[in-house]
Amino acid sequence: MKKRLNIRKFLIGVALTLIVLAAVSGGVVADRLWGIKPLDKLIPRSSSFRLDQKILNEESVVIEVAEKASPSVVTVSKQSPARRIFQFSPFRGLTQRIEGGIPEDIGTGFVVSSDGLIVTNKHVVSDTRATYKVITKDGKEYDVKQISRDPSNDIAILKIDALGLKPLELGDSSSLKVGQFVIAIGTALGEFRHTVTTGVISGLGRGIIAGSILEGYVEKLDDVIQTDAAINPGNSGGPLLNSAGQVIGVNVAVAQEAQNIGFALPINIVKEALKTFKETGRFAPKPYLGVQYQMISRRMAILNNIPTGAYVVEVITGSPAESAGILADDIITKFAGQELSENNTLADEIKKKKPGEQVNLEIWRNGQKLNLSVLLSEFSQ
Repeated sequence: MKKRLNIRKFLIGVALTLIVLAAVSGGVVADRLWGIKPLDKLIPRSSSFRLDQKILNEESVVIEVAEKASPSVVTVSKQSPARRIFQFSPFRGLTQRIEGGIPEDIGTGFVVSSDGLIVTNKHVVSDTRATYKVITKDGKEYDVKQISRDPSNDIAILKIDALGLKPLELGDSSSLKVGQFVIAIGTALGEFRHTVTTGVISGLGRGIIAGSILEGYVEKLDDVIQTDAAINPGNSGGPLLNSAGQVIGVNVAVAQEAQNIGFALPINIVKEALKTFKETGRFAPKPYLGVQYQMISRRMAILNNIPTGAYVVEVITGSPAESAGILADDIITKFAGQELSENNTLADEIKKKKPGEQVNLEIWRNGQKLNLSVLLSEFSQ
């Protein structure tokens, strides 16, 4: 009896094998002769299905975030005062042209409160002679009534007379990961409003210089986010968003002579500054020394037989530096006991202090060391 059962199982197995082989062979023949792929209906291409599903999910995220966030993203427009510029040509004589006076889109911002507070970059609204407007996605224009610039970061708050605006949700930039998916929205090239680009976080903890290295009050922005999402001039001040539609950074710069390298300020810096602004009506004050300087590298110091430090290009009239006796061509070698170098600049040390603090300086002047004391004041633009 047991032997019969084993024979029966063997025969059933052989029969099933023959059926499968026949099906496969039939499918191959059908494919060859008529282009019919019957096996595709029976055996799904799982890897292709998973890839298509992944692409579909990613597209859905981008569409959802763009639709949700775009109404809260604004274009910043600038209008400089019109001025006449005269030019002389031996062929045409004295001619004149009008410069300025025409509004132009220069940057991006986003809503952070329903009653009309907009976050953007400080450098977007740095011209104190100009007037500014913000334009929403639906084309409404609002005059900027007040501008508050953060002296410690490249941040500015714009106030407009509006109610019922939809603020963007601010996320948490302390837990970001390299490779994380991000979405940027902004007025690319000052021309293409509400341009949506995507990418990933390419690096964290980067340091960049915002502005001229010769200016003593210019800040070195540390701990910024690097991304390969396309960020162009005009995107400055716009939001960098995660897949949940939360702002995790403020787009601030693009690396020159590079491809797909952009930077954003971590949103936690903005949240801290915004909290101070809402509580006091102003940003935290920044200490001010009042020199234009250039850092001397170790190589430059060796070649010229001078110490490393901050070479003073100019002393600002009426500044604490002038009152302390600092002169042009001085080299500030130590600030509050800390040696200055390319890796620890004068700006790095100044921002650790508060307005009203008395600080000791070590100066190198004409081959001699001098010790000076300076009373830092509050920086005002």
